[in-house]
Amino acid sequence: MNYSPGFFKRDLFAGITVAIFLIPQAMAYALIAGLPPIYGLYAALTPQIVYAFLGTSRQLAVGPVAMDSLLVATGLGALSIIDISEYITMAILLALLMGAIQLLMGLLRMGFIVSFLSKPVISGFTSAAAIIIGLSQFKFLLGIQIPQSNQLHTIIQSIIYSNTPLHSITFIIGVSSIFFIIIIKKWRSKIPAALITVVFGILWVYFYELDKQGVSVVGLIPNGLPSFQTPSFKVESIKQLLPTAFTIALVAFMEAISIAKTIEEKHKNYVINPNQELIALGSANIIGSFFQSYPTTGGFSRTAVNEQAGAKTGMATLTTAFFVAIILMFFTDWFYYLPNAVLASIIIVAVINLIDLKFAIRLYKKRKDEFAVLLITFLTTLFLGI
Repeated sequence: MNYSPGFFKRDLFAGITVAIFLIPQAMAYALIAGLPPIYGLYAALTPQIVYAFLGTSRQLAVGPVAMDSLLVATGLGALSIIDISEYITMAILLALLMGAIQLLMGLLRMGFIVSFLSKPVISGFTSAAAIIIGLSQFKFLLGIQIPQSNQLHTIIQSIIYSNTPLHSITFIIGVSSIFFIIIIKKWRSKIPAALITVVFGILWVYFYELDKQGVSVVGLIPNGLPSFQTPSFKVESIKQLLPTAFTIALVAFMEAISIAKTIEEKHKNYVINPNQELIALGSANIIGSFFQSYPTTGGFSRTAVNEQAGAKTGMATLTTAFFVAIILMFFTDWFYYLPNAVLASIIIVAVINLIDLKFAIRLYKKRKDEFAVLLITFLTTLFLGI
């Protein structure tokens, strides 16, 4: 393909636009995974660069996503890890294992498995997971302490019977942020509502010294690019993580290929190759794990933004990665006063869009057998766990 100057202008604009959306999202999704926000930015860097060279989609935006972040928290939460450094080590190893599984599947030409993924199952699973993700952020929204869980009834019980009283200032910040993001999105969908909310949240806490009044903030984020580190290879750890790694590998591929094929329909100048996508996503996670990234895949909202902003090639993704690198090197201290309640509000608004009521209603009216499959998947995910 001949790369024209006109392409570069569009890719540059799209890359900057996605970076503006990605930076607050990445930090928010790291919180879902139970990781410090900096690891969201690490996951937004190296995997994007690798995918830009190996992927077949020209608009897919790779990085941390809500669904996989929750699966990371679920898988690692079951291991009852107390030490945060060990938790981080296991999350990085999980990215390596997940990537290895995807790469192997790609080399074995197993991309065809996407055709066996039933849409009612996917919709039921995604909608239930969105609810669990949203409720898991209530501890930041309410300023209370509740244990991590991926079962609806357990989360609700933890919120109701929490011994920690509601922190009113935190609650006001969180609810205000949710409404602010929704209003901006309704008014002008192309405006980076999350970033604007982040800026206002930081200024609010800084000038009124709300961190001294009990508002939880992100705190110190180290400057600098992620260093090269070999993930910890312990046989026992690998055995513990393999079931979770296999689950995330499949779910992540499902997410990426679904959005990639949706965008492909709007462009007639390239074709998505599922096997190459597995190789690209697997390689992105493997190499990313050596630069302290946790599991990543293609994101629905960011890919849509990338496409709408006019991205023509993978150069847009490289531009996004470049701006993430600039933030990591010089501007992480700007986020010290960022309230965790604002990050929670970004997540809650983002996952609302994953709940597809229209599809469920359509199935109920026209295909009650498929609606039953969706409903069973939805309820099973909600009450038995992801």
